[in-house]
Amino acid sequence: MQEKAQEKKDAPLRSDAQRNRERILEVALAELTRCADAPLSVIAKKAGVGQGTFYRNFPNREALVLEIYRHEIQQVADSAAQLLQTLEPDRALREWMDHLARFAMAKVGLADAIQQVTSAPGAQAKPGYAPVTEAAELLLRANEAAGTIRPGVTADDFILAIGGLWQVDPRGEWQPRVARLLDLVMDGLRAGARGR
Repeated sequence: MQEKAQEKKDAPLRSDAQRNRERILEVALAELTRCADAPLSVIAKKAGVGQGTFYRNFPNREALVLEIYRHEIQQVADSAAQLLQTLEPDRALREWMDHLARFAMAKVGLADAIQQVTSAPGAQAKPGYAPVTEAAELLLRANEAAGTIRPGVTADDFILAIGGLWQVDPRGEWQPRVARLLDLVMDGLRAGARGR
């Protein structure tokens, strides 16, 4: 019986169910970024789904917030390989840094909601950054092989170097400041590259 329940849980969603789930996540990200206490009923209504559909996907606020966070991290991570398929390694890295910046700004806005659900007694831990670290490693190795960045830069080095992203206020005009910061990091990565 338990095996059947697990198989059903792991089965791919129908396309309409997948669209509903993605729409809920999109609306929830916007609403919870605006207000950490946004009612789940408002999110369901704005997503255009009924309460049953909403709660089938996300039985509680904790499940919704943690899935938004996991979903956003995974999208950023997945974009690394996609960018490498269509751009030169250094352009793919710089564009991926922009994706990461948008995630960082959304995460800052969502921080209150994440804090609420992860600080409650018995709450699940916040998902880790492993997918982002792995994506950074993929991009760094592609750039090192192409000679577009200095050799030996690790994903940990890179994450520390861009740590300033998490200090930028997302409520203002953050894009120009973040672009300058990421350009500085990119210039530093290029210094000493064998292809330069």
